[in-house]
Amino acid sequence: MTVSPAVRPLVVLDCDSTTIQDEVIELLADAAGTREMVAEVTERAMRGELDFAESLRERVATLAGTPESVFEQAYRRVRPTQGIHELVAAVHERGGVVGVVSGGFHEVLDPLAGDLDLDLWRANRLEVADGVLTGRVLGSIVDADAKAEALREWADAEGIPLAATVAIGDGAN
Repeated sequence: MTVSPAVRPLVVLDCDSTTIQDEVIELLADAAGTREMVAEVTERAMRGELDFAESLRERVATLAGTPESVFEQAYRRVRPTQGIHELVAAVHERGGVVGVVSGGFHEVLDPLAGDLDLDLWRANRLEVADGVLTGRVLGSIVDADAKAEALREWADAEGIPLAATVAIGDGAN
């Protein structure tokens, strides 16, 4: 009997409230002094008054004028979810790949990816001009559809069948 080698897994995680215990937009808003405004927009989105892209743009707009040092301040407050280091190590031990795709922001996810030894990651990017946030998001918004597309794209690029992928998130999308 021939035993086929195990298929390498691809594990793709959401970031906020999954890979980390926090919501990065809230950490940024705390530092910017706009947490209440962000909470109001989030509530409107939860009631279905705004879709994710609209709510993200409105929440990011509250950050306009904030110094870009806010990224480092927010990152220092990030709390990795218990067991995330062990999960990444276990997937790597099996020859697998770990990615994080986030409706949050590269400016905080990039250092996190290095600290967690992630293989792949994707998030929104905030516009900065003259050292301050403009209140705008650059490029396409990473939403639920973009997260699903990232999983498919990464599986294809890594030669991993979709049946060997796992998506983990908080259920929001």
